[in-house]
Order: sequence, then structure tokens, then C-alpha cells
Amino acid sequence: MKTVDACTARSLLEQGALLVDIRAPDEHARERISGACCIPLDRLHDAPQLRDAAASTVVFHCRSGMRTRANAAALEAAAGGREVLLLDGGIDAWKQAGLPVVREAGAPLELNRQVQIAVGVLLLAGSTLAATVSPWFLLLTGFLGAGLLFAGVSGFCGLAHVLLRMPWNRAMRA
Repeated sequence: MKTVDACTARSLLEQGALLVDIRAPDEHARERISGACCIPLDRLHDAPQLRDAAASTVVFHCRSGMRTRANAAALEAAAGGREVLLLDGGIDAWKQAGLPVVREAGAPLELNRQVQIAVGVLLLAGSTLAATVSPWFLLLTGFLGAGLLFAGVSGFCGLAHVLLRMPWNRAMRA
């Protein structure tokens, strides 16, 4: 799969190429390249923005370039015969090149980071309470460990679904 640097990608966009951000909507909402349409990997197969686009070239990007490289075959298939390019280094490389990004200061943290913070706080609280109040609080740490294991194996994270319902994440649900 052919890659392009950030400056080349910007030139292609100015010439009418379509820029597709394959990150999750919460990542895109927080920081994005102006003009990029957000089509997460799991929605590529039926995305009208991609299917109906008039552009002959599609440039895909993620945060660092790892997701686009790992899913290059699926991206090429989703592009429907158009020329497919990957932004080498993703939005991180775009920023390093000094190119502008749109930042939404009021956007919530990415959902994965919210999960990490919540689990970290609960593990710290459970461990502290187990050491100072009662060893029964170790059950909390065990429950969290089992939850993380289940999320990793199954791809379903119950805590992420709970956090997604919180008031600060309303925009992500819309």
C-alpha cells in the first residue's frame, strides 16, 4: 500500500482527494484534520460518505499510521476501485509537519482513556481500602481484573458502555 507524507496529503486534498479518518468518533471529535470525514473501521463497508464521494483518490489516516497499515486491505476494498493512499504517521505526523488541526477543547477524553482512568482509580481505591480497612476490598481489584480480561477476550467492555451513557459523553452517542 502506498503511503504519502503530510505535505503531499495536503496537496492532494487541495486537488480534491477525499480524506477519511478511520479512528473512533470520540477520537475524531477531540482532534481532527479539517475536512476529514470520520468513518470508523467497523463502518467502512456501508459508509455513504465513501461510497458516494466523487473523489478519485482516497487518503486514509488514523492517529499514528498503525491502524491504517494494519487494515490496508480492508481500506483498499472499501475505496471501491479508487486510488488509495495512507497518511504516513497519521494525524501525529500531520501535526509534526506544522499543519493545522481542529481541536475541540470541550470534547470529552477518548473513551479508552476514560476506561483507563476509571479502572486505575478503582484499582487504587480497592488496594488502599484492602490495606487499610478490610482485605475484602481485594474483591474489587479482582473484579476489575476479570472485567479487563473479559473485555480483551470478547471485545465487549461493559465499563465503556456505562461511561458512554455519562452526561459528558452525550455528543458521542448522537
